Amino acid sequence: MKTVHGKPMKVLVCGGAGYIGSNMTALLAREGHEPVVYDNFSKGHRGAVPDARVVEGDLADRALLVRTLGELGIEAVMHFAAFIEVGESVREPLKYYENNFSNTQTLLSALQEAGVGKFVFSSTAAVYGMPRQVPIPEAAPKEPINPYGQTKLAVEQMCHWQAQAGRLRYAALRYFNACGAGDDGARGEDHHPESHLIPLIIQAALGKRADIKIYGTDYPTPDGTCIRDYIYIDDLCRAHLLALRRLDEQAELVYNLGNGQGYSVRQVIDAVRRVSGRDFKITEVERRPGDPPVLTSDATRARAELGWQPEKPDLEDMVATAWKWHSEHPDGYCD
Repeated sequence: MKTVHGKPMKVLVCGGAGYIGSNMTALLAREGHEPVVYDNFSKGHRGAVPDARVVEGDLADRALLVRTLGELGIEAVMHFAAFIEVGESVREPLKYYENNFSNTQTLLSALQEAGVGKFVFSSTAAVYGMPRQVPIPEAAPKEPINPYGQTKLAVEQMCHWQAQAGRLRYAALRYFNACGAGDDGARGEDHHPESHLIPLIIQAALGKRADIKIYGTDYPTPDGTCIRDYIYIDDLCRAHLLALRRLDEQAELVYNLGNGQGYSVRQVIDAVRRVSGRDFKITEVERRPGDPPVLTSDATRARAELGWQPEKPDLEDMVATAWKWHSEHPDGYCD
């Protein structure tokens, strides 16, 4: 992996025990920075945290945040501590507004009090809702169709107004589908419940799931199944470092992060079959409401302004890292 040069920094990683946060923490350490993990371990895993200082706490605890930022000399914050289940956000919207929005407001308030001005925010392609065009550019209409996407967009808007007031320099990074296990298979996905396609298919290949369901086979795509944009976890994390460095030059950054090409559900299934050498049952069921046929990113801006590009864009290569981790950790982190 290419290194991302820049002055070493003390970086607070909120949600640093989660899938993306733990991989980000590991990359920060490899690049010579000093990461500090801030996590309440409601979703994250202690076994996922690399060798880094850990502060166990909740984002609702403003006093602890201010004390942590000040006493540890934190210079920048990366925020991954959000709930991410779209369906759950529809069933329990207040849960998502409390954690994803209100707690982030508390975090930004703590940053302001502690005098920490750099903030990298984990946003999502869900801010676009049902896209009117694909690939999706950053300027596309923001019309989220669920509380998950809406709360992420609300945080982006809050960051914008803080920046306009001269109190924050921020990057909002809109992910498509992060996947794979970082550091060549060392740190993988372990969600409960699991909802991401690649680990679900791998569970079926490992015999831990009776089948893998394909929701809809009549979409206007080459094989009739939905197409999504997948980005390797280390490529995603590297973009965060590049964005953090660019905040020295520009106070507001918004980037899509994706490969810019899509893979269908059937293509992902076939990739897992090839990598694992195993077969498993496929069950075709009706479409889920609200699933667009194609979601792919236009990441031209990130490539042009950050000098970033995915180093592992091939689906089979990404799946291979995930298969390595899941086959070595069939029960996840077990904590």
